[in-house]
Order: sequence, then C-alpha cells, then structure tokens
Amino acid sequence: MANPGYGKRTTPGQHPRTNHDFAHLPPREAAIAAYLDRLPDGADISVKTLAKQLPYGQCALGTALNRVQQAGHLRRGRECVTADDGSSRWVTRSWWSRAARDDDWWTAFTHGDAPRPQTSRPTRPRAHILLAALGRTAPVLSLSEADCATLAPLVTDWFARGASEDDVLRALTAGLPTPVHHAAALVRNRLTSKLPPPPPPPPPLRVLECANCGAPGRPETLPGGRCSACRGERAPAQPPAPLSAPTVHDRAAEIRAAMSRRRHDYAD
Repeated sequence: MANPGYGKRTTPGQHPRTNHDFAHLPPREAAIAAYLDRLPDGADISVKTLAKQLPYGQCALGTALNRVQQAGHLRRGRECVTADDGSSRWVTRSWWSRAARDDDWWTAFTHGDAPRPQTSRPTRPRAHILLAALGRTAPVLSLSEADCATLAPLVTDWFARGASEDDVLRALTAGLPTPVHHAAALVRNRLTSKLPPPPPPPPPLRVLECANCGAPGRPETLPGGRCSACRGERAPAQPPAPLSAPTVHDRAAEIRAAMSRRRHDYAD
C-alpha cells in the first residue's frame, strides 16, 4: 500500500468485472492490467513497487503501463486535497478505470464533471471492431464475441506493420474456400500466415561536426568536413540582436520627451 492518501484511485461508473475486460490489450499488458484492477484503492502501483511483485523489470513495466494508459485505463497526475484542519496539499494520484475511457471522458473527469454513465461494454479498439463486423463483408466469417477478443491482437499486429483495415479485409476474405468449416480457425490462419513484413526502420538521426573543432552544423555549412572558421573564412555578419522591452520603452520615452520640448520651444 502507498502512504495514506496516495496510490491507486478507482474512477466512478465501473462495470462488473469480466474475464474479457482487457482482451484488447497485448498479453503482457492484459496481465498487468488485470493485476492492477484487482488491487484495492490506495495500493502503490509505481513501477518500482510493481517490479517487486510481478515477473517484469522496471523498464518493461514502464512501457506496459504507458500502453495501458494509451488504451484508456490509467491516468497519472496530482490532486489538491483539503485536510480536516483546512490546510491543502498536492498528492500524487494514479486513477484507474476497468473500462477503457477516451480522452474526452478523462478530460471531463479531470475537470470534476460527472463521468458519463457506462451502460455498455468497454470501448473496443479498431481491431476488435473490424473482426466483429467481418460477417457483414463475408457472412461465412461471422465471429463470436470471444473469437473477436482472442483474434484482435493478431489484427493489431497488422496495424502495427502499416496495414489498413482494407488490407486486413482483403487478406481475410479473398478466395474463401467453400464451405468454411471453422471461421475463427480460418481467420487465425490467414492473419498469421499472411502477416506483412515489419516496416523498415526509420533512418538514424545524424548531425555532422567539424573535423577540426567539433562544432555541429548543417552539411552545406561544412564543405570538406570543416566549418568556415577552421577554413579561415570570415563568419557572415550577424544581424543586431533585438532590443529588450525595457530598452524600447526607455527609447520611446526619450523620443516623446524630445518632441514635447520641441513643441514647447516653438510655442515660445
């Protein structure tokens, strides 16, 4: 448990716990989310404490918690609370929701607005939605809720590799056998065997430096690998630095005073 007043805080409007609450998450994140969901309010769910209880290192836990947060189950921040003696203090909070909430819901919750009632099942990710609607495109591939929850991580892998919804649908529905004996098994086989290759890694970030003095610079400013100073060239003149606000005000005051004196001289 965290220190009194700190730790996990469950948000209002939670639906009853089921076995599929976190099926839309990857296996590791789903296991961690299920563990957090069962902890009582006030539990310390910091990475350091969780690493002592779960078979994951702090780095892996940090990554997993960020993914759980992105999915809408967790928000972390600070809250101002008032003690019995009337004094106020800021405390660290980790707000938890069994249901996956969108950013608008969390914004309303942060502002103190009454959360929208949660009368339906948790928000489903697009992988689950695609599988649930698959029967509309190919009726022989109609899947159950449990099938969608089980197969959704495989579709998420496609999205992670740059595939669109249309790409997934084409892979699943093109050239279907007749008859289809087991829709879920066929979908699993195609999602696995036709998985596209991972995208190429992004090019590395590179910064060139002068071979003589080590000063960084754009390639066009380092012909031959040396900066202009090391090549013996005079650096281009720099534009004058802008005047500070107090200096501008002082100059304006001096000009107004000079104009006032000139008008007074003319009047004399």
